[in-house]
Amino acid sequence: MSELRKRKPSSTNTPSSSAPKPPVPPPIPSDSDSIVSESEPVPVPASKQKTKPPKSDKTQETSGAKKWSCVDSCCWLIGIICSVWWVLLFSYNAMPPSIPQFVTEAISGPMPDPPGVKLQKEGLKAKHPVVFVPGIVTGGLELWEGHQCAEGLFRKRLWGGTFGEVYKRPLCWVEHMSMDNETGLDPPGVRVRPVTGLVAADYFAPGYFVWAVLIANLARIGYEEKNMYMAAYDWRISFQNTEVRDQTLSRIKSNIELMVSTNGGKKVVVIPHSMGVLYFLHFMKWVEAPAPMGGGGGPDWCAKHIKALINIGGPFLGVPKAVAGLFSAEAKDVAVARSIAPGVLDSDFLGQTTLRHVMRMTRTWDATMSLIPKGGDTIWGGLDWSPEEGSVCPPDKEEYSNGINYGRMISFGKDIAEAPATEIDQIDFRDAEKGNNIAHSNGSCGDTWTEYHEMGWRGIKAVADYNVYTTGSLVDLLSFVAPKMMQRGSAHYSYGIADDLDDPKYQHYKYWSNPLETKLPNAPEMEIFSLYGVGLPTERAYVYKLAQSAECYIPFQIDTSVNNGTCLKDGVYLVNGDETVPVLSAGFMCAKGWNGKTRFNPAGIKTYIREYVHAPPSNLLEGRGTQSGAHVDIMGNFALIEDVVRIAAGATGDEIGGNQVHTDILKWSERIKLKL
Repeated sequence: MSELRKRKPSSTNTPSSSAPKPPVPPPIPSDSDSIVSESEPVPVPASKQKTKPPKSDKTQETSGAKKWSCVDSCCWLIGIICSVWWVLLFSYNAMPPSIPQFVTEAISGPMPDPPGVKLQKEGLKAKHPVVFVPGIVTGGLELWEGHQCAEGLFRKRLWGGTFGEVYKRPLCWVEHMSMDNETGLDPPGVRVRPVTGLVAADYFAPGYFVWAVLIANLARIGYEEKNMYMAAYDWRISFQNTEVRDQTLSRIKSNIELMVSTNGGKKVVVIPHSMGVLYFLHFMKWVEAPAPMGGGGGPDWCAKHIKALINIGGPFLGVPKAVAGLFSAEAKDVAVARSIAPGVLDSDFLGQTTLRHVMRMTRTWDATMSLIPKGGDTIWGGLDWSPEEGSVCPPDKEEYSNGINYGRMISFGKDIAEAPATEIDQIDFRDAEKGNNIAHSNGSCGDTWTEYHEMGWRGIKAVADYNVYTTGSLVDLLSFVAPKMMQRGSAHYSYGIADDLDDPKYQHYKYWSNPLETKLPNAPEMEIFSLYGVGLPTERAYVYKLAQSAECYIPFQIDTSVNNGTCLKDGVYLVNGDETVPVLSAGFMCAKGWNGKTRFNPAGIKTYIREYVHAPPSNLLEGRGTQSGAHVDIMGNFALIEDVVRIAAGATGDEIGGNQVHTDILKWSERIKLKL
């Protein structure tokens, strides 16, 4: 094991921000100044010399302002790409449907019938009412009350739709999308609320579907708004606070009861996606818990009202991507962009859309903390092991991850990520002294303040000196670098494994969204499905470095210079998944934790895994594809839609084919030693 040493008090003082500035360089000579070169020019007769009038200061300023730069090129390139995209999108939607269909069929052959049409021909009819539970960021948010800068935006979407206000008034947009950093609720004078109805999450932006394709296919067999319900909620605030502020959980309970009573007593089929999976886990415990903490529905409410729970892309055990987002406001794509244009995302060039502003805003969204990986080293692995070790690195089916230790979620340097555990020297950061603020003393960071500036150089160095973090130390790390955020989060979420689920402490709502610290409801006739995409490289662990300049910057960033085949790319270790949720998180509970009668599933609810191998679209006219396994695009996957529609029409898990497994999730689950 690694050697863990206590940190010694710092005996040297780090240079403060008040250090003397370097002298200002002399001005560049103007055109009229004489410049002496190494080789003397041949003299020119005075009669042949052409004299130019000296440029005025105004002329020089004008010529300097017209100088073309790399930034101008980037802006023009982005503008051209966006313009071409919108023209193509408009043309595609304006032309008769038969034309793109004819072209597509000419290229790739006859198109299959959509699942709804196919099942309609088979005679399937609408049976069970359907409840959709959207995930994080896919639900629309609109303004109900705001400050003076938001004049004219009443009930206009701030999130979703065209996102026009992001570009028109970015300062105002960030101000209204942020929550109060102390309470996690509305800032004074601001009310942003979720859009209601099916339109809340059918499309995320024009032309970018989320639930729309599934809704359209359900409509083919007779569904309409009276037996479909979008359980929209404010995905920024903690799950329990959606009830405290908006009574969202009570509204979901009432709507489900109404749908059951008005549809002949038929139970509902609930379809959560992404973070909505965790939100509905919380709901199932809340609805049966006694008031005032719970909904008072009693221990048999779920058994009476829910036929099946179809989880799509469920991050049951969290996602590593959430750690990178909270730690450095990055993910793989952002890190690559940050390396291509160093300093741009860390500067004020993009106004309020730079990383520092993104971090300041997203760290007020308490719901993001529900996605921090759960189960510690028992689930995700430690310094010297991980469940997925030796697996195939997608999309390369021949490269294996032998020797890669995914349990090291954050490593400072590739050498640390690959070193034997016994050779890693860790200096404990938890009792490190914070100090020597890096920018606040002169106020140079202004509104871009983050909690990293309060840590100072000593705190930042202490984090890097610990060298490597497993899941077991991530909560301590985030509590050190973002104490306000984690103080709020610790009141609403928990990330451990319960020793005794009958302990009264697990009746508190902070445990309800963690499947390792709560029991499934007593509903033996209910079925639980885990549907998710596979075959796409998905973030699992990160190689970090200290930023070259940390003043007003986020001091940590993913080291995109580190690469090694398809398993390690741009500083990110990749495993099989749907580009967002690793297979381990999406599949473990149904593969082992809830499989059969366990202490987490005392009623023995039947569980099923259905994996869908990703296949890219065959041509551009196919859009995002009908066989996609990507986290959001899978909502248009024909095979998944067919499974969902069949279950809604009354089929059981066995009738749609039972388990459908393409990965090694069953083998990985056996490597995890969890008391069942």
